[in-house]
Amino acid sequence: MAPKSEVRAALLLPLSGPQAAAGQAMSNAAQLALFEVADAKFSLIPLDTKGTADGAAAATRQALTQGADIILGPVFSFEVKAAAPLAREQSIPMLAFTTDRSVAGGGVYALGFLPGPQVNRVLTHARDQGLRRIGALIRLDDYGRAVADATKEAVTALGLELVALEYYDPAATDFTATVKRFAARRIPPGQKAAYDAILLPDDGVRLRNLASLLSYYLSEGEPPRLLGTLLWDDPRLAAEPALVGGWYPAPASAAHAEFEQRYAKAFGPMPPRVGGLAGIAFDAASLAAALARNGFGDYAGATLQNPNGFAGIDGIFRLSPAGVAERGLAVKEITPQGAREVGTAPTAF
Repeated sequence: MAPKSEVRAALLLPLSGPQAAAGQAMSNAAQLALFEVADAKFSLIPLDTKGTADGAAAATRQALTQGADIILGPVFSFEVKAAAPLAREQSIPMLAFTTDRSVAGGGVYALGFLPGPQVNRVLTHARDQGLRRIGALIRLDDYGRAVADATKEAVTALGLELVALEYYDPAATDFTATVKRFAARRIPPGQKAAYDAILLPDDGVRLRNLASLLSYYLSEGEPPRLLGTLLWDDPRLAAEPALVGGWYPAPASAAHAEFEQRYAKAFGPMPPRVGGLAGIAFDAASLAAALARNGFGDYAGATLQNPNGFAGIDGIFRLSPAGVAERGLAVKEITPQGAREVGTAPTAF
C-alpha cells in the first residue's frame, strides 16, 4: 500500500441529546487513545449522531463526504442499522460500539461485549470446576433470546447437559410461579441436585428477586452455583446473600482501572456506568490509530480480522469474519466484600 498524507477516522457518538454525557466520555476516551497511540498522519473526526437513527445516518454521510477511511461507532443498534448500509455502499469499514450481532457483517463489526462470548466463558469455567448439569432461567426479550441461543451453542460445544431452559416475562412483578416450576425438577438417581449450576442473566431488582426465590424453592439437594453475564458486574450485588458465590464473566480489572486513572487525570472522573463503553471507544480508536501509522491506514478485512487479535483495555479481542468481537474474559465471584477474580483472562487466542 502506498502511504497517505493523512488517514481519517470518523467517530460517531451522541454528543447532544439525552445520552450526551456518555457520548462525551467516549469521545474523551478516543482522544486519549489518539494522544497515546496516533502519529501525525492520523486524524479523528468527531461527529454528533444526536442519539437517533436519522442523526446517525446524517453523521455517516458527513463522514463519507469528509473522506473517512474508517468509521468508529455509532453506539446504539438502531443507529448502526441506519448508518451501516451507507458505509457498506462505499466499502468503508465500521467498528460499531453495539452489542447487537444482527447488524454485524459485510464490513461492519460489533465491538460491544456480546452475550455469546460471555456465556461461553462462564460455562467453560463451570465445566472446568466439574459442573455439568446446567439450568437456564432467562427473560423473554431480544437480550434473553440472544443469551438462550448462546447457551444452547455453548452447552453442545462444551459437552454439558442443558437440563432445563425456562423463560419469564421481564415486565412481570411476581416470578414465584415460574421459579417454583423451574425448581420442581426431580433430582436424578446418583445426582446431588437437579442442577449443578443455573444461568440467570439479568440485573437489578429482577435478578435479586429471582435469586432469592431460587434460594427458597431449591431446598432439596446441594444448592446449585448461580451463573451470570456481564450484567452482574455491579458492586451492589455483594449485598444480596442469594447471589454470594455466583460466577460471572468480566474484563480483568487491573488494566481497566489503570485506564480510568489515566482518563481521570486528563478529563476528570469517569461518569458512572460508562467505563465499559469508554473502554470500547478507546480500543477502537487505538486500533484505528495503530493501523494508520506512517499513513498506511490498512483497514482491509484481512487486517482487521487478524486471528491473533489485539490487546485492548479490557483484555485481548479479535474481530471475526462474521463481524463480532471475540474477547478474552476473566471470571469473577460475588463475595460479601465485593467481586474477586476466580478465573484469569487469557493472554492469547
